[in-house]
Amino acid sequence: MTDTPARLLKLLSLLQTPREWPGGELAERLDVSPRTIRRDIDRLRELGYPVEASRGSVGGYRLVAGAAMPPLVLDDEEAVAIAVGLRAGAGHAIEGVEEASVRALAKLEQVLPSRLRHRVSALQTATVALTRGDGATIDPQTLTTLASAATGQERLRFSYRSGSGTETKRQVEPYRLVSTGQRWYLMAYDLLREDWRTFRVDRVTEPFATGARFTPRPLPVEEDGSGEPKDAARYFARSMAGKQPELQLDVRFGAPAEFVAARLPPTLGAPEPDGEGACRLRSSSTDSLEWAALRLALVDCEFTVQGPPQLVAYVENLGARLTRAAG
Repeated sequence: MTDTPARLLKLLSLLQTPREWPGGELAERLDVSPRTIRRDIDRLRELGYPVEASRGSVGGYRLVAGAAMPPLVLDDEEAVAIAVGLRAGAGHAIEGVEEASVRALAKLEQVLPSRLRHRVSALQTATVALTRGDGATIDPQTLTTLASAATGQERLRFSYRSGSGTETKRQVEPYRLVSTGQRWYLMAYDLLREDWRTFRVDRVTEPFATGARFTPRPLPVEEDGSGEPKDAARYFARSMAGKQPELQLDVRFGAPAEFVAARLPPTLGAPEPDGEGACRLRSSSTDSLEWAALRLALVDCEFTVQGPPQLVAYVENLGARLTRAAG
């Protein structure tokens, strides 16, 4: 292999396999001399790849963890596997799979050759995901389009369906994607309404990046008179609080706090110990009664809802229905 850039990429691909490669085996694989392999290893080190060499008759080379993340070289199968995995996770707003994973997916799909994009789409279409049922399914392509536009500061056009079913056309300047663990939301400045809006991503269809660039606007200022822009997370929380009545949760669990905390979404807060082998959760939630009841039941231990009254009534009715169903 006489093409030096192509040889370096092939060498890097081999070194990214988690094993130690003898110099002779690398030279045989690339059809070059051991001296050429040593020079290529030095070139990779100059480019920032931490290649470690071991001495001795069975010594060799391997890629180790460095101080920074160097570019990865993926073969076709690896690229498809990563894209499919990111799509599956991003499409269901799984807790812990947040905006960073969507940005990674957007970057990967941007550089995938058309033949690989077709394979990823075919696999996604032919696969049925078993979801938890407490969050809306989202087209990963929609997420990557929104993420790319927000990162690239590019205006978006899309159709949006409100909670009442009304369809409208929107043109926005996207600001942030937010994952609550249950749903994805887009924070954006609506150009037609000349105000900030929060959109549920599962209600967005036909998103299109217009190519028109924009300078990001500051968020509305704090109401304390400081003149400082509002924090994005706090602005989003307040925006959502105005859309749905807030539930003031008061729930006692018959299990230790660490057990319950590991089974509750972070958005519900952390329970505090309340006697031996028990804990209590006092927090607020803007989610629906149905979702709150489901999440409490999924903790998989005894619990008692102290409030609010509407949640107490809903859990009581739900329990009666489940009892009849099992009868």
